[in-house]
Amino acid sequence: MTKKHQIPSTDSLFLRHMIGARDEKNALVLLLEEIHASGSINRAAKTVGMSYKAAWERIETLNNLSPHPLISRQVGGSGGGGTVLTEAGHDFLKRANLLQREFTSFLNYFYFSPEEAFNTLKTLRRIEMKISARNVWLGNVAKIERGAVNSVVTVALKGRDTIVSVITENSVQRLGLQSGTEVLAIVKAPSVMLALEVDRQKISARNILEGQVNRIIPGVVNDEVIIDLDAGNTVTSILTSQSVKRLGLVEGMKIAAIIKASDVLLAIA
Repeated sequence: MTKKHQIPSTDSLFLRHMIGARDEKNALVLLLEEIHASGSINRAAKTVGMSYKAAWERIETLNNLSPHPLISRQVGGSGGGGTVLTEAGHDFLKRANLLQREFTSFLNYFYFSPEEAFNTLKTLRRIEMKISARNVWLGNVAKIERGAVNSVVTVALKGRDTIVSVITENSVQRLGLQSGTEVLAIVKAPSVMLALEVDRQKISARNILEGQVNRIIPGVVNDEVIIDLDAGNTVTSILTSQSVKRLGLVEGMKIAAIIKASDVLLAIA
């Protein structure tokens, strides 16, 4: 008699959290499905019970942490624009739904498609990671300049952007970093400075990320400015409302996000 493989209860709880049960889908997977169906983040957010702001933040996290952007904004046109899934987004949904359907026989699925299953779980795990920092990007270590105390780690993000982090050599060793290592680059939004024009030769900060203002969320004292970068990444900055007015920031404006290397934390998932 063939002995059936059973998933231990602790693993079962983990998988239920990551992929959802048969009758309860992961909230982010459901959000992507609703975006595909309606073409609108606003309508999708209402359907899944999220606020519009929370949905946007989750979507931006999705795009920043996925190897390829999962959604794309379409501006203008006869329909007034909207939000659509990219090819990678459709592929991710397909794989996520497959994992859910195969939940009861996941071990067999993992055996026959280990890389596909593992990559899907890794993406879901990154998305569900709870962290206070507003900016979290997925990248790969491109270069490490080692020092006796501190080392300089250059991380290649999606597209042409790179971000440099200065961390202790002990941290480099503890994280097991080497060329090609997949890492998460983490920056708090208040640490992101903005400038209209930057002369790279006349500024000490190592990181200058250029993009366009996506939107500005006003506050009582501080405003939140979200900037679209290359290849689907976004960077969020929190600065005083007075600074936003002084810079004359409006949606669509070209802007540079400036980040000190010492403000960039690295983590491995």
